[in-house]
Amino acid sequence: MGLFRRKAQASLVTYDPETQKPVIKCSICNGEQVAGFKNKSTGEFTEVILIRNKDDLDSFKKMYNLEEISKEY
Repeated sequence: MGLFRRKAQASLVTYDPETQKPVIKCSICNGEQVAGFKNKSTGEFTEVILIRNKDDLDSFKKMYNLEEISKEY
């Protein structure tokens, strides 16, 4: 019996290039980076993955077949 359980792998977030754009949100204070998708009309951000290193960014790009991702601060 463990006190902490590993979270199940999050299901893949759907990405619609017509209504969403890939974005990396960067914190100015602590440098944290989160990759996800921003709705073009509402500006709502859907968080997908925390970017800790280049491998995390590469896996995000590979999951969604992306080449370019814009950064927002």
